[in-house]
Amino acid sequence: MSRQPVPGTTIFDGEQARKGYALNKMCYSFNEADNRAAFLRDEDAYCARYGLNAAQREAIRNRNVLSLIAAGGNAYYLAKFAGIFGLDMQDIGAQQTGLTKDQFKAKLLAARGA
Repeated sequence: MSRQPVPGTTIFDGEQARKGYALNKMCYSFNEADNRAAFLRDEDAYCARYGLNAAQREAIRNRNVLSLIAAGGNAYYLAKFAGIFGLDMQDIGAQQTGLTKDQFKAKLLAARGA
């Protein structure tokens, strides 16, 4: 059975995992408060420490989750990055769908019949 891509959606598969390995490894490091603080002190040095490529570094600078996903980021690891700035998975979902967070939450509630 072949998977049909959802228009505008980046499928996180083996290729994306390889492409985003350094980015996801860096985001995983944000489980530690010291690492979050080090990132905030010097983002460029922290990204260089993990070997992020130019596209990943640009997306980090711009706080652009869609670009991070396209660059191989996994949403669950990216949530650790977003958490540094007080964002949660609903903020990420809103960015992915082009909605405000309140619109995204309303869409989720409507989908489950609430």
